[in-house]
Amino acid sequence: MPISPNQGSTGGGTTVTITGTNLTGATAVRFGTKLATITANTPTSVTVTSPSGAGTVPVTVTTPGGTSNPLSFFYVGAPFKSSLSPVSGVTAGGDLVTINGTGLSTATLVSFGAVTAVPTVISDSQLTVTVPAGAAAGPVGVSVTTAGGTNNGLTYTYVDAPTTGALVPASGPTSGGTAVTIPGTGLTTTQSVTFGGVPAPFSVINDSTVSAVSPPGAAGAVDVVVTTGGGTSTEAGGFTYTAGPGI
Repeated sequence: MPISPNQGSTGGGTTVTITGTNLTGATAVRFGTKLATITANTPTSVTVTSPSGAGTVPVTVTTPGGTSNPLSFFYVGAPFKSSLSPVSGVTAGGDLVTINGTGLSTATLVSFGAVTAVPTVISDSQLTVTVPAGAAAGPVGVSVTTAGGTNNGLTYTYVDAPTTGALVPASGPTSGGTAVTIPGTGLTTTQSVTFGGVPAPFSVINDSTVSAVSPPGAAGAVDVVVTTGGGTSTEAGGFTYTAGPGI
């Protein structure tokens, strides 16, 4: 006599179907000592809503003909999430996020706001999930749904991809040291600025402005790349190194 599913939340409320023979007229289904609510009954099945409980309990079906042999049902506690990494990414989604906690082995869904994704369970204490696309930039709650229930408590922030405009000034000496302003959008989470692949000191003024200092470089035009939590933006040939006079 199979039982499906054979596990559910300690809080009860799991819809469970027990199949077998001679089940007509079931009068009681017990999970341990507690009665379940019978919602459907045929000669070959009984569907119930599980009561609350803990641990592993025997499940029996009582009909006018007697009581069945017991089946095992496993109560699973609600999941607990301790950390999420990374905590932000592009609005388009696609980043792989790791969630650590406990009770994650039966995870079936991870919700980012109103959007859900199917996780890959690594162990009872860890899972990974590919972030779905977000509706807009900004923070959303992250919840994990398992056989034990749903738990919230973590936040993921969607970040728009950056844009950049012409640098001011757009040239400077090969020795470096030129203070430049980089205009754009989505620059609040700027992580790096490079001139021809060389990292430059920078500071975020606001979401639309980053200030940087050119590093030393060879004469000629170089790409300036701004990398943020939302991606990268490249100003092709955006800064030109000029050689000093020679005598």
